[in-house]
Amino acid sequence: MIDRNRVDVTGWQRQYERFEDELDNPRALVLPDWQTLTEIAGARVTASSDEYQGWGDVVIFAACTAARIGEVSGCRVGDIDTDEWLWTLRRQTTLGPGGLQDKGTKGRRARSIPIIEQLRPLVEKRIAAAGKKPDARLFVGPRGGRIQVTGLRRATHWDEVVAKLGYEHLRRHSLRHTGLTWLADSGVPVHRLQQIAGHTDPRITQRYLHPDKKALQHDGNLLSIHLRAPNRSPDGPQLRLVE
Repeated sequence: MIDRNRVDVTGWQRQYERFEDELDNPRALVLPDWQTLTEIAGARVTASSDEYQGWGDVVIFAACTAARIGEVSGCRVGDIDTDEWLWTLRRQTTLGPGGLQDKGTKGRRARSIPIIEQLRPLVEKRIAAAGKKPDARLFVGPRGGRIQVTGLRRATHWDEVVAKLGYEHLRRHSLRHTGLTWLADSGVPVHRLQQIAGHTDPRITQRYLHPDKKALQHDGNLLSIHLRAPNRSPDGPQLRLVE
């Protein structure tokens, strides 16, 4: 997402046009795999002045849950069910009059998000660090404060680090795009993907279902096999009258 005042950004018109294009193709913003995600998360920690591990944890959690940074910031220990490994997302932290404040989700309704196996050790560590207090925030800044997008960008030198790693296109919202795309590619049905994302319009969710080249090649192979079938009618499927 564009999280800076556009008049402060050189060439903001071009960047804004690119952002609008990405709304139609969020898959162009995703990370390729788990290894890349952990590499970027580690680079965030190293780049911060205090090498605060929490910054890396936020990056991994956001990508694996397809959540917005504000929603990650609003997560409390009591929102996590470690028996079923589900996160009930109830709130988000946003910048408002007078500073940061907690409010309901963007869709104004709670939603459940699965916590995948790779994420569970990180979550257990964060719960322990919070003293297992239900009202404690699962993720906080190095001084115990609430996390926000601009704070994450500045503290971890986001733009410089992703450029150095060859991911100039990566923005904070790209972590959410990554999670939704990974879920879609793993076979999660579109109606459940919509629930996880919190989308009210299914057309937004559909953007994550665009097949990649391998999927298209697979579809073409299926057609080739069908056409080679020895018992296939040359005239295609036929209706048979049943008396």
